[in-house]
Amino acid sequence: MAPTHAVVLGGGLAGMLAASVLVRHVDEVTVVERDKLPDGPTPRSGVPQARHAHLLMSGGARAIESLLPGTLDALFAAGAHRIGVPNDLVSLSAQGWVPRFPEMQFIVSCSRGLLDWVVRSQALRDNKISVLTGTEPVSLLGDRDAVSGVLVEDRISHERMSLEADLVVDTTGRGSRLPAWLVDLGLPAVHSESVDSGLAYATRIFQAPPTAASGFPIVNVQANPRDPQPGCTATLLPIEDGKWLVTLSGTRGGEPSTDESEFVGFARSVRNPVVGELIASAEPLSPVYGSHSTANRRMFFERLKSWPAGLVALGDSVATYNPVYGHGMSIAAQSAQALDAGLAAGHSAQQIQRGIGKVVDGAWAMATNQDILYPGAVGKPLPLAGRVLQRYVDRLVRTATTEAAVTRAFLDAFTLSAPMANLVSPKVVWATMRGPRSASPEPTLTEDERDRVTG
Repeated sequence: MAPTHAVVLGGGLAGMLAASVLVRHVDEVTVVERDKLPDGPTPRSGVPQARHAHLLMSGGARAIESLLPGTLDALFAAGAHRIGVPNDLVSLSAQGWVPRFPEMQFIVSCSRGLLDWVVRSQALRDNKISVLTGTEPVSLLGDRDAVSGVLVEDRISHERMSLEADLVVDTTGRGSRLPAWLVDLGLPAVHSESVDSGLAYATRIFQAPPTAASGFPIVNVQANPRDPQPGCTATLLPIEDGKWLVTLSGTRGGEPSTDESEFVGFARSVRNPVVGELIASAEPLSPVYGSHSTANRRMFFERLKSWPAGLVALGDSVATYNPVYGHGMSIAAQSAQALDAGLAAGHSAQQIQRGIGKVVDGAWAMATNQDILYPGAVGKPLPLAGRVLQRYVDRLVRTATTEAAVTRAFLDAFTLSAPMANLVSPKVVWATMRGPRSASPEPTLTEDERDRVTG
């Protein structure tokens, strides 16, 4: 038989995970990447959001480990933190402080640069994967029935080349041109939806105090989307090398400034000042980086009645989320799992794309049902059924501030470790209807944790 070849468009996290799947099913994989990939754990050019807070939920971490065994050990050896949830989480949700019950799930906390580098290093250990950097995909080869490859262009010489492939996987992210390419092949326009809360990010890295450089919790103050003012948040993540990565955010009308002199003040101005207090005396190690790439946007590829053989899309090419929910990387990993399962079962590209759509559904609903509530949000209003469900989720999250069984169900769903349907199981519904007891009015930092920062 002739050797088989797959092309992955995009060399980020989703692209490397897709490549690690494809080598199980084809003889050779070529990753096409427009930028030069860094040699170490530094932010990749062309990905401005990489400098901001990224959380790898336990559901996504397990998916990555299943695709690239040994990746979690490599991450922790390189300095990433394993944060138990909720025991190592100091978090003010929209409905109150999350209790620090014994561990139910976990989060991997590190810089996006470190995460990408470790995953890339793990994937590229397989010599069947090659990377073509400084190269831009221009168009798909083939027709509306089947894609046979991709036309690419060198970004410096502008020389063009056709890459023949049995399968093309698009992971080019928020800027994907796949919808336009499909129209060029003669397919109808892809239905899309967008919910934009107007959120802006500002991030700065600090040196953690020596006594808090390890074993320190994630500290997170979330906004309440039902408040009449803009939703503002502050998040402190312990990352590698004894550093803290602090990301502030604000929706339309409450955006944080990138002025360094205003950073701590904004952190103190959110619903609780705890993050601002923790960083007030910490040494800054970077300037303040801003970003507005936060809108939720989804392409419903799975709804096309006709879909070309030999083509799949996953990751941010399919759906992007407000980063505050921390779901993008985990959904990319679980979508790669769906790709693997579909190829192993001999499914068509259309069946695989529909399977990826199902992976996206839960996180998409969670993000958009919240973001549409912020003042000035732009997007399709929730229907009546959606508003009823949102009221139920509000009560569920409030109940989770005191009831361990509901906390577990919520965290299992939020970390993408269990189906969202579990939130409406009889046991959880009954506990939610009973409602919460009295929740903690103060941050759940321990006396020891405060002393390690303030002395």
